[in-house]
Amino acid sequence: MADKPIAESNPYLRDAATYRRSLITNVSSSTAIETGAPIREIAKTLEQAQANRILKAPRPLSER
Repeated sequence: MADKPIAESNPYLRDAATYRRSLITNVSSSTAIETGAPIREIAKTLEQAQANRILKAPRPLSER
C-alpha cells in the first residue's frame, strides 16, 4: 500500500480555507515573536496580501 502525501490525508490541509486561516495564524504568531509586532497587524497584512493575488495549487512532486 502506497502512503498518501500529508496534503491528501490531513483534513485540515484538504480544505483550502481552513489551511489558509491556519497558515496565517501560524505565520503571524511566529513573526510576532521574532519582530515584536502585534499578531493582529501581521495577520491583517497577510490577509490583505492574500486577497490581492491569485493563489495556485502546488504542482505534484512528480512534475517538479
